[in-house]
Amino acid sequence: MPTTRRDDGHERLSVLFPKPACRACEARQECTGNTEGRGRHIMLLPQPLQEIQTRVRREQDTAQWRQHYAIRVGCEATVSETVQVHGLRHCRYRGMAKSHVQHVLIAAGTNIIRLSGHFLPGTSPPQPPRPESRLKRLCRPLPD
Repeated sequence: MPTTRRDDGHERLSVLFPKPACRACEARQECTGNTEGRGRHIMLLPQPLQEIQTRVRREQDTAQWRQHYAIRVGCEATVSETVQVHGLRHCRYRGMAKSHVQHVLIAAGTNIIRLSGHFLPGTSPPQPPRPESRLKRLCRPLPD
């Protein structure tokens, strides 16, 4: 029978399966937490929260949810990159103004790194021709 217990300040239901039940299970090798032949131990949320979590996970398998979430994918990747690669999680300075400057510089550096990956070294992106300057128009020979 599951017992209620507090773990990290959140209420959880602790379920421990007996050893004989785990040994008789055909999926025993795929079962996580059963590497040493002990019974399986899982932690569940209280029923209302578990039902919400199950419903939300089911919704995540739909095409409509994926299409809606695709908008956030780029933002999530950028935040992850700046935190993991460029050290955005830990600020080197004290005070809001200096912290803001650090965040802006990290964002600019991230953009420069991303842009540098789009073109081979020594090449530049194609640019449209520049419009003729006023001086150049003035220096044109007059038509006959």
